[in-house]
Amino acid sequence: MKKTLSFAAIHFTVAFSIAYLLTGDVILGSLIAMIEPMVNTVAFYFHEKAWQWPVLKQSRFGKPANKTVSFAVIHFSVAFSVAYLLSGSWMVGGVMALIEPSINTLAYLAHETVWQRKEQSRQKADFLSCPHHSVTH
Repeated sequence: MKKTLSFAAIHFTVAFSIAYLLTGDVILGSLIAMIEPMVNTVAFYFHEKAWQWPVLKQSRFGKPANKTVSFAVIHFSVAFSVAYLLSGSWMVGGVMALIEPSINTLAYLAHETVWQRKEQSRQKADFLSCPHHSVTH
């Protein structure tokens, strides 16, 4: 859950900035920025669940870049739908769908890379702390 919450914080910040710049309206920008990341956070949670399947996680597709592409498709769809439904404008929906997910996709890649390195470090520390793997002098 920590991973999902940390990504949500990044996502909310980016979404508000872009939505406000596109609409020039604090209320509409705030609504888009609140709803779009909430929907994407739920999508992110289920995306993470799917990518935890051992067959997928341990395959060549389990690399951060591949996970990023799959989440980007979801993200673009959600961004367009939410921005269009709230603004009534195809242009706002389209531009939001292109800009906001692009920035968040790069943020997601960085986020995923950091979390995978953190997990690898934890696994290495766990391995080294096992009594039968420690070196005694």
